[in-house]
Amino acid sequence: MRKLLTLCLAAVLTLTFATLRAHAATDVTGTWTGTISAPDGNGGFDLTFNFKQDGSALTGTVIAAQGQPVTITNGKVDGDKISFSVPVNGTTITHDGTVNGDEIKLTTKSSDGSFPGSTLTLKRVKPEAKPPAPQQ
Repeated sequence: MRKLLTLCLAAVLTLTFATLRAHAATDVTGTWTGTISAPDGNGGFDLTFNFKQDGSALTGTVIAAQGQPVTITNGKVDGDKISFSVPVNGTTITHDGTVNGDEIKLTTKSSDGSFPGSTLTLKRVKPEAKPPAPQQ
């Protein structure tokens, strides 16, 4: 009985530490892209997010194809959860989501209801590999 209890405790501790390590390893620093549907449902537009994570703090910008970078506010990362806000034309769009490797699934909503809530999937942009240096 004591041996069984020891094995169960070891299994629980192993799973707990593996989960904590996975959450601690989440780093969203980098460039992420996605397409969001237009508020009227006709078409959509591409967005590029540039995130910088420092511990649980998240800063960065979002850029639409036709616009200037807009600074994100109230950004934070907690394990695999991410949240931030973006001020747009006098309203604030909040984003809440989940990070899974090189993908972030977000839900959005506006502070005043002027934009309908939606979902958005971001993909991490992989840095291009540098070509090997020419041999001399």
